[in-house]
Amino acid sequence: MVGENRQIDATIEVVTPENIAFEYQVAGPFRRLPAFLIDLGIRAAFIFLLWIMLAFSTLVIGAFSIMVLLIVFFLIDWFYGGLFEALMNGQTPGKRVMGIRVLTTDGRPINGLQAILRNVLRIVDMWPMVSLATFGGPAHVYLLPTYLVGLVAMTMTTRYQRVGDLACGTMVVVEDPHWLSGVAEIEDARAFELASYLPADYQVSRTLARALAHYVDRRRFFSTLRRREVARHLGDPLLRKFGLPSDTSHDLLLCSLYYRTFISERSADEEHLAAARESPFLPIQEQMPLARKSPKISPRA
Repeated sequence: MVGENRQIDATIEVVTPENIAFEYQVAGPFRRLPAFLIDLGIRAAFIFLLWIMLAFSTLVIGAFSIMVLLIVFFLIDWFYGGLFEALMNGQTPGKRVMGIRVLTTDGRPINGLQAILRNVLRIVDMWPMVSLATFGGPAHVYLLPTYLVGLVAMTMTTRYQRVGDLACGTMVVVEDPHWLSGVAEIEDARAFELASYLPADYQVSRTLARALAHYVDRRRFFSTLRRREVARHLGDPLLRKFGLPSDTSHDLLLCSLYYRTFISERSADEEHLAAARESPFLPIQEQMPLARKSPKISPRA
């Protein structure tokens, strides 16, 4: 079922609307705490440097410096995480250092609203607050966050979601830079031919790129019938999007889009095509005869 997810230990399986399953390792509180402390240190260092700079100008502009400092402190305290996650595809500097990222619960990149809202709602996760009073002169009362609400929410959800994540439909996962075992080699010359018909300015989403990489990396283990079955789910909407003949091979289309996304350099396309045609390992053409329609690309494998 689309959108279904299963979890074993800290690994969750997410099925995208394209019916492609991905496995993510969910980041728990002990993985997220160092990232939070790194970001907290960055914010504190910035505020301290700004305070030092303004301290030299206090005698000149007085209360204006204090006002600027308070405004900057408010903006950084409330919007630091949201802005970074919106601009850095779900990561703050701390999350990038720790190798974690915020995604939606269906495995897609978060949008700006989700990034801002999940960080603004961090105030809820900080409760209950503990009062700390100081004496010896004017009494001051400080409220120290315990984060008990956030910790309880994380322990009670399968994806370790705090209140902000639950409200925005997001989760924090471990970023695996090696999700692709290597760039797969494309040997069928028809993949290069079909790639030339794909729009040069087509932007592949992160989810689609992962789906292409998983499929092309594993297709060598599939039989011809299994390739048809797996490639059809993603190939059908792409055929309509690109306006290709309905009998174009779904398998070949995914290989072509993979080539265009991960391998292709326009200046070297002709060299790839010529080399592939001369290769003795070129797949048997009878398995996928050329299409009768234009563009002349192989039909369904």
